[in-house]
Amino acid sequence: MTNIIGVDIGGTKCAVCVPEGEGRVREAARWATSDVQGTLARIYAEVAALRPTAETVFGVSCGGPLDATRGVILSPPNLPGWDRIAICAELTARFGGRAYLMNDANACALAEWQFGAGRGCRSMVFLTMGTGMGAGLILDGRLYEGACGNAGEVGHVRLAAEGPVGFGKAGSFEGFCSGGGIAQIARQRVAESSGASVLKTIAPEKLTARVVGEAAAAGDALALALWHEVGTKLGEALALIVDVLNPERIVIGSIYARCERWIAPAMQVALAREALAESVRGCEVRPAELGDEIGSYAAVATARYHARA
Repeated sequence: MTNIIGVDIGGTKCAVCVPEGEGRVREAARWATSDVQGTLARIYAEVAALRPTAETVFGVSCGGPLDATRGVILSPPNLPGWDRIAICAELTARFGGRAYLMNDANACALAEWQFGAGRGCRSMVFLTMGTGMGAGLILDGRLYEGACGNAGEVGHVRLAAEGPVGFGKAGSFEGFCSGGGIAQIARQRVAESSGASVLKTIAPEKLTARVVGEAAAAGDALALALWHEVGTKLGEALALIVDVLNPERIVIGSIYARCERWIAPAMQVALAREALAESVRGCEVRPAELGDEIGSYAAVATARYHARA
């Protein structure tokens, strides 16, 4: 069996991981991300402890921007100092084998497809719905990356002429439905509201999607109305995806996985209103299943995908 090693590189934590059977991933090591050289040294040491061979396939999951074709990390905003780090060339020079780098949206799509809520599909769209909004596209049993690797940048799609800013664009999908965008909407709705709300007791800079979720769980009317607004915009964006790609399943991570009960009703109404009825009937929308472990699964899934290609 091909030796698989995954390396997950994040702004707050890193992990080196291996598959455990067909359906599980085990973290061989996990630690807090530090400076560039210290983090790289720890990665190489933990990989060496796994005794890779010339048959090893490495999968590296990391936030962009990246040059995935060349295996080079290009200054991601959450990884200061990671400027043109040729991680794949370094891994193969030290240990042999093959190494592949993938942005986290695509890698997480592979993870949910192989291990999570997308199992059994041939066409699936994964939406990050975290701090930002990106997508990974599995089409006819293959990851689709586009002509220059930018397929899935759905956060840049405009949903309205005006609105919260995301991906540098007012009224974008990311503006309406990411963590950063939801915080903007919350500040605006709190400022406009004349009714009582627990959100009014919170400093504007501390109004986050998580705080709005906690308020909704307590029955706060303003928070519930805000999630209805987010759900409507999410449904409108999903309608575009459904009409264009006709996927079997859409899997949504992070915020949706935590707040589905407040988002899904308005989302389903907007999706049914805006998309082709037959395509809506053929598409199931699910929350992601892998939770906080998705980064480790993503790194292993990247290696497995290329090992089987």
